[in-house]
Amino acid sequence: MNFLRLSHQYHKKTKQILKLQATYKRMGDEELRHQTELFRERLAEGASLRSLLVEAYAVVCEATTRVLHMRPFPVQVLGAVAMEYNNIVEMKTGEGKTLTAAMPMYLHGLTGPGNFLITANSYLANRDAKQMGKVYRWLGLTVKSGVAAQEHESEDRDREKIYQADIVYTTNSSLGFDYLFDNLAANPSEQYLHHFNFALLDEADAILLDTAQTPLIIAGIPRVQSNYYESADRMITMLEEDKDYEFSEDRKSVWFTPKGIERMQHFFGVDDLLGKKWYELYRHLVLSLKAHFIYKRDRDYVVDHGEVVLVDRDNGRELFGMKMQAGQHQAIEAKEHVNITSEMRTMASVTYQNLFRMFAQLSGMTGTAKTDAAEFMEVYRLAVFQVATNKPMIRLDLPDRRYIAQTPKLLASLQTVRNAFKAKRPILIETGSLSLSNLYSRLLLREKIPHSLLNARSASKEAKIVAEAGQLGAVTVATSMAGRGTDIKLGKGVAERGGLLVLGTERMENRRVDNQLRGRAGRQGEPGSSMFYTSLEDRIVIQNAPKWVRRYAYHHANDKKQTIGRHSRFAKVIDRAQDRVSNSGRSARFSTLQYGEVFRVQRDCVYQTRDKIMVAKSLDQLVDSVFEHVAETFVQEKPQRDIAAFLNFVYTNIDRDFLPKPVSEKPSLMQDKTYILSLMHKQLDEKQAVLTDHDQWQFFQRLTLLKTIDNSWIDQVDNLQALQAVTMNRTTNGRDPLYEYQKETRRTLDEMKKSMNVNIIRNLLCSDLVFNDDGTVEIQFP
Repeated sequence: MNFLRLSHQYHKKTKQILKLQATYKRMGDEELRHQTELFRERLAEGASLRSLLVEAYAVVCEATTRVLHMRPFPVQVLGAVAMEYNNIVEMKTGEGKTLTAAMPMYLHGLTGPGNFLITANSYLANRDAKQMGKVYRWLGLTVKSGVAAQEHESEDRDREKIYQADIVYTTNSSLGFDYLFDNLAANPSEQYLHHFNFALLDEADAILLDTAQTPLIIAGIPRVQSNYYESADRMITMLEEDKDYEFSEDRKSVWFTPKGIERMQHFFGVDDLLGKKWYELYRHLVLSLKAHFIYKRDRDYVVDHGEVVLVDRDNGRELFGMKMQAGQHQAIEAKEHVNITSEMRTMASVTYQNLFRMFAQLSGMTGTAKTDAAEFMEVYRLAVFQVATNKPMIRLDLPDRRYIAQTPKLLASLQTVRNAFKAKRPILIETGSLSLSNLYSRLLLREKIPHSLLNARSASKEAKIVAEAGQLGAVTVATSMAGRGTDIKLGKGVAERGGLLVLGTERMENRRVDNQLRGRAGRQGEPGSSMFYTSLEDRIVIQNAPKWVRRYAYHHANDKKQTIGRHSRFAKVIDRAQDRVSNSGRSARFSTLQYGEVFRVQRDCVYQTRDKIMVAKSLDQLVDSVFEHVAETFVQEKPQRDIAAFLNFVYTNIDRDFLPKPVSEKPSLMQDKTYILSLMHKQLDEKQAVLTDHDQWQFFQRLTLLKTIDNSWIDQVDNLQALQAVTMNRTTNGRDPLYEYQKETRRTLDEMKKSMNVNIIRNLLCSDLVFNDDGTVEIQFP
């Protein structure tokens, strides 16, 4: 079905909804609310959800009018219709996506729990759940926020009540972590996420593309602390650039030179730093090298109260609770001379790509999506549908002001700010990083221009400040994502002065972000304008433009004439750099998806096994099959009659009090599967004779199996992450790295299953049971 035909279908349904509104407008409150019961009755009788779309949407339109005093515009209804048909709807900033989302959310809420609206941050999730929840509750549905209220801990949430609601407003990270915790539960009563029916993603491009590669990780088991971090840090501070280490052209990679390797070998007194013996030391040196020259303070992280806190480079938001993996975080801590925290082992992990592909139905909304329509379709089977603005857009998007060097660019932009401030025209100054926002704030202070500074530290405070950014004479400095999702309303007299002026101090790595910044001005047909100041020393140019561009910038940084004309050979440099970043990002996300699929298959297999164990009424058959598998494997792998190996196996895994006389008199028993099985069952029967209560026996078996599976899976997750790090984006002797990864993961999975079965035997048969005075039983695993 082509786009024009789909568009015609959506417009046809929109007209039907708008026409039907008059019918519901004539109804009283009780009769209108009763429609929810009628819809649910029809669903119970077998009606399809989409057969209710026109009526349900018309009911919501009338309900929002009565409850919120807001009636959706025809373009909002059109957007809501498109959302139901697996589209990411592109609606310009300020066009009312929050109200639009109420229609598909109500429709799916009729089916019961399992429907989610995913927002950009906790503040928006709580705000929208509170505001739109009034409509849903008025119509008889239940709604909850899936994130903790401000100044409350996430652990205090009642997850059972949250996920029993018909509609849940939450964030991608909150939902992802709750999914992982559900699959670490010891019994079904601790699992709350039972349905992944429908998800509507606000700012879908940010979630499905920008954070697609970000893995959600639950880490809870500390590794043995390494003592190499400080030594490696001291070594790196002694090295010289171009002599001991070198950078790539884009300065995103750094490596040791052969001379650097020799110098480090001499310093540590080792003969082969790259050999297997000193692998761990070399790994720590590489981590320290990256910590010093790839990760920058106040750009990638900040040091707050003696703690290294990661920062989102694009928006400056501090990422509390998040750490770099594989020792990189600890290497940065050593560099900053703060307390080195424990390196944690991963217990569970999932990427956003895999999380949202679990939903039966997915849709989204954003102000910018068309540029990545092909990727949305390829990865998520989501089309992009553009909705026109309710009023014609009259914003002026002025051409970029281009400069050679960074300093003249910032000073020129400062003159524009002075002029706007003098005219009392509100101006929003957007920066691409936390450090640049702080620098620009200092420039304004030097000019004695009062302003607000937003660098994504507090979403709720940002929203209030951004909401005031359109008032007369307001000057606001913000990182690119600060206050996203909040309307900027123009104050009295601002429209006559040209509306809000958005000034970008640099172009972002992604063109979508540039468009989002422009979209902060000129909402709902209001006047406004946007402009970007760029230079050849901007981050995107340094990291992604050809070498000749950087050479030119270096040699002409002090030229008297700094401006670059529209028809200069440098005019398209940033556009091409953005294209390069976009292509690189798309390739990286697709690679992550391919690796993630291998991980997903194994994770789903483990989680399904856990779920079966938790609900099984009897585990005897499963235990028997494990016994059978372990006994058969031992017989096959030990063809020689080695009594030492046999006794070691029995003492370690079956019976610590075993008497060897039978096998010494009859060695053939060592290869008799039936005899080995009899030893296992005898020991198990003795355990069961102690735990006579049926429920206690079931609990003992279930807990043992789950604990063993979880420990084995933790080891496997570690293996998978290490394998991915080694093989991803590399070729191995001309072979496909993904193929090598798949082959290795199959091998490690087989090894995991084998060791897991043996560990199940050991934990079942060799654990100690301690009976307490209160009747409870403690299990002490070997």
